Amino acid sequence: MKALCTGSDGFVGQYLKKELEKQGKEVLGFDVKSGHNLLDYEDIRLFLDKYRPSEIYHLAGQAHVAESFNNPQRTFLINTIGSINLLEAVRNLGIVTKIMLCGTSEEYGTAEPKENGHLEPKSPYAISKIAMDYMGQLYSKAYGLHVVTTRAFNHTQAGRGEMYAESSWAKQIAEIEKGKREYLEHGNLESVRNYNDARDIVRAYTLVINLEPGVYNICSDQNLKMSEILEELTSMAKVKISTQCNQSLLRPADFSFKKPSCEKFKKLTGWEPKYPIHETLRDLLKDWRKRV
Repeated sequence: MKALCTGSDGFVGQYLKKELEKQGKEVLGFDVKSGHNLLDYEDIRLFLDKYRPSEIYHLAGQAHVAESFNNPQRTFLINTIGSINLLEAVRNLGIVTKIMLCGTSEEYGTAEPKENGHLEPKSPYAISKIAMDYMGQLYSKAYGLHVVTTRAFNHTQAGRGEMYAESSWAKQIAEIEKGKREYLEHGNLESVRNYNDARDIVRAYTLVINLEPGVYNICSDQNLKMSEILEELTSMAKVKISTQCNQSLLRPADFSFKKPSCEKFKKLTGWEPKYPIHETLRDLLKDWRKRV
């Protein structure tokens, strides 16, 4: 079976490739780092026509919330128009395939995180993903495409980009340990997030793609304040860590997630997270110690 992963060279894409290969699938990669471009309709159409995958995992996108405030247009072009190009290519080629669109928990904002509930996005990134989400549902209902959309909550592991809070903190701790900086800078520590290990998330992706078209939350059972994440990381440090708030790291419109549930997904698949947050953050810190 051929499985296409867009954004295959990204953080989550690399974990997904490993999971798919472990399952014995032939993995096809489509990534800007390899010269591909979702904004070029002919590029994705020709690729799909050549390989005709049985599964498509659409991970590619502009995934940084802060960047979406700085460049909303680029965020919408990549996340919304790029996704439409993919869906249109599948439709026009008549490929019989299952498609997973990688949405985001950010779509909920401050609303109750229920799949069929109200959405209150707080960033251009979240709005661009809602547009992709709704287009996917439309292509499923109007054109008969098999499209599922995931709204996964925060996930991390070794290899996570330093623009994300917990990874930035792990990097800074590694730098402090090596005498390269004096203190750790952070933003809002009161916001609440829901973290998973990236390995649990990609395993969930390979299960959800076989479900009926619709929207599915993927999350853990535990919400944590960012202060708790920071405390967990600093407790693993080899030296005492001093911290300082940097106002420039605060979001223009920050918020805290309400406690999510993915009971619908769990009941249909039996999926449960395997990796505790302590182990995930330990791996992240170990990785940054090697990299700095």
